[in-house]
Amino acid sequence: MSVITPSTGFAPIEDHNATILVLGSLPGQRSLQEQQYYAHPQNSFWRIMQALIGAEGSYDQRCTNLIVNGIALWDVLEASVRPGSMDADIKTETASGNDFVAFFAAHPKLELVCFNGQKAAQLYKRLIGPDVTDNVLRFETLPSTSPAYAAMRYEQKLARWVTALSAALKL
Repeated sequence: MSVITPSTGFAPIEDHNATILVLGSLPGQRSLQEQQYYAHPQNSFWRIMQALIGAEGSYDQRCTNLIVNGIALWDVLEASVRPGSMDADIKTETASGNDFVAFFAAHPKLELVCFNGQKAAQLYKRLIGPDVTDNVLRFETLPSTSPAYAAMRYEQKLARWVTALSAALKL
């Protein structure tokens, strides 16, 4: 019997002035290979960020644009066995969550936590829970930007993301 090594997530893209935190579940295979959040070309995350805040250019430029606009990016999971890229492939019995107590303490201006899809929200509820911060936060579950979530067209996803983030972005 072979042992599958857990996938390990990335450090957050953030600074202490962040007002919005976007949480995915755990990087997929393409993201792990490229060491970039949302690296799959059909994932609409960066396309949505371009429409919302003008995030374009190289990966580093897009990440800087997130920071300048007060958006932090991270994943709920620090690590988990995930044979493949589908959220359904995450073996929750092997999952460990990131340290949100420390993250929230270091980011007192956070107002909004957005889950990029149902799985991220479910994992957060199961592994982290709502009571890890004294900050008053609003939590919003948004449609997954993953190409695997084809039940909603890009325009519909964009509209939901714009509605959720506009107030916190002061748009």
